[in-house]
Amino acid sequence: HCISSAASDVYKRQAAARTELVAARADSGRALKHVAVVRYDAFGDMAGQLSFSAALVDDAGDGLVISSIHGRAESRTYAKSVEAGASSSELTPEEKQAVAAARAGEGNAR
Repeated sequence: HCISSAASDVYKRQAAARTELVAARADSGRALKHVAVVRYDAFGDMAGQLSFSAALVDDAGDGLVISSIHGRAESRTYAKSVEAGASSSELTPEEKQAVAAARAGEGNAR
């Protein structure tokens, strides 16, 4: 009887571990784990690729893209939400490239 009780306990622990594993996998799919950065010269008279767009998305392509535009006199930073790889705000070509690269797992796209 003691062996069957121990076996039952092991079975219950194994079932609980499986449930936790399924939940952890679901949670990790929502993590912003796909990242890509595109560096570029925003203006023709500027060199050094100091401007960038960085996309951070989850497995479904949801997340955000952050862009920093570097000019001689100032820098501006923008953030746009992304759902399924698209945004309700118009994305620049560099932002689209960053989102596509992040979804493809390419990291630094340029």
